[in-house]
Amino acid sequence: MIEELIKGAEPRFQKTIEILEEELGTIHTGRASVSLVDDIMVDVYGAKNPIKAVATITIPEPRSILIQPWDKSNLAQIETAIRDSDLKLNPVNTGENLRINLPELTEERRKEFVKIARDKAENARISVRNVRGDVLNQIKKSKTDSQIGEDDMYRGEEDLQKIVDKYNKKIEEILANKESDLLTI
Repeated sequence: MIEELIKGAEPRFQKTIEILEEELGTIHTGRASVSLVDDIMVDVYGAKNPIKAVATITIPEPRSILIQPWDKSNLAQIETAIRDSDLKLNPVNTGENLRINLPELTEERRKEFVKIARDKAENARISVRNVRGDVLNQIKKSKTDSQIGEDDMYRGEEDLQKIVDKYNKKIEEILANKESDLLTI
């Protein structure tokens, strides 16, 4: 029973890691990446859509992103969405497409991005703790309902903590890699 509870939490822990990796992918390191802009939401056709759903995004040069809308009438909406995002990017509208040239990051901007990355990692750790709390409550409820014994409860708590430690270590590794990318000039 306890093993099932812990196994049931495993996908939730994994989802937390995936979300963290996606969020950190949006923090640019001075190098162009499709993931930087592909999930920015654009108001087109009366609904919000990610840019990747209404345009082709390519990387023609290491520090530039080219966005070609499938429908040229959406160019202004895409440009506005990029400008309004928290990425502080300034796309150039050529009439046919949008070009984003990524500026060289200053030391101050790099440190600001590291701080943002640390905040996102902390949110991931909080998410892991919340999942752990949910599973611990279920284990304790099982003990209260006399479905398991006290020894099983403590063993389950230890097993769960080992998994939580494993995922917290993954979060730290992902953060360390991102910090290294951000601080490398």
